Amino acid sequence: MNVMEGIIARAKSRRQRIVLPESLEERTLTAADGALADSLADIILIGNPEEIRSLAAKLQLGNIDKATIIDPATSPKTEEYTQLLYELRKAKGMTLEEARKKVLDPLYFGCLIIKSGDADGQISGALSTTGDTLRPALQIIKCQPGVTCVSGAMLMLTQTPQYGEDGVLVIGDVAVTPMPDAAQLAQIAVCTAQTARSVGGFCEPRVAMLSFSTKGSARHEVVDKVVEATRLAHEMDPSLQIDGELQADAALVPSVGAKKAPGSHIAGRANVLVVPCLEVGNIAYKLVQRLGGAEAIGPILQGIARPVNDLSRGCSVEDIYKMIAITACQAQDATK
Repeated sequence: MNVMEGIIARAKSRRQRIVLPESLEERTLTAADGALADSLADIILIGNPEEIRSLAAKLQLGNIDKATIIDPATSPKTEEYTQLLYELRKAKGMTLEEARKKVLDPLYFGCLIIKSGDADGQISGALSTTGDTLRPALQIIKCQPGVTCVSGAMLMLTQTPQYGEDGVLVIGDVAVTPMPDAAQLAQIAVCTAQTARSVGGFCEPRVAMLSFSTKGSARHEVVDKVVEATRLAHEMDPSLQIDGELQADAALVPSVGAKKAPGSHIAGRANVLVVPCLEVGNIAYKLVQRLGGAEAIGPILQGIARPVNDLSRGCSVEDIYKMIAITACQAQDATK
């Protein structure tokens, strides 16, 4: 069983309620149909039921009637969700009338369903920008306790089984926070290890905090940040297996790790890589993907109290299906 098959199997083992607010987007509706056919998740579609069913018929989708379809314009819970949004945002200046308008936005409505405990996760982005996806999530669902920044991890399926977890690595942050400080970098490390468990299925995440230096081989404030982040991450989660600062080769290659960082319990054995800034992470995963032939799955958003994931607007039906499974696995972990 490969990694993605394992993710799908775990999603099916304890089905979660996943909201798809972009219900009139053809790829999204087709992926929803596949997820329902395979019992991957319980799907909640936001929108006008007649329009959704009409599009499903046009696309010859036979499973959409298994979904829960909720229209914010007619739902009996709309007023309840309006009051909830108002209470959450009134300190920021939102009026009740503004809340009534916002609640009709499917992205906001979906997050309110999750906040109320009526759903477990949400996926959008086939039509919406990352900002539009994140804004309601951060305003309504908010971050996990002890976390102040959202980040994105990439699951990398490489052709080098001698590295990582039989060739699989998780890299963060590759998507959200451009220049994290030490405290944010520590949060990214803890969250990326959590993603490695819940999504990658890693029994033992081993986190390398990457730098251009290994154990003091260079002196720079950027290196100091990574060292401090390593210390803070260990304070956040004393059970976390983590070490840094490590160069990438010292983190991955046993012979190099033994030479550059003797005595390290992570050097040469890392399966989770945390980069010092977004620029490094984004460049690194794309180089590994394009030059190394690795499959990149994600980005998987992390740090939100309940999973909300963002799609590329160029995503395929298969991408959305996979993200439904990933979000379901994250939701399982969040409700333990």
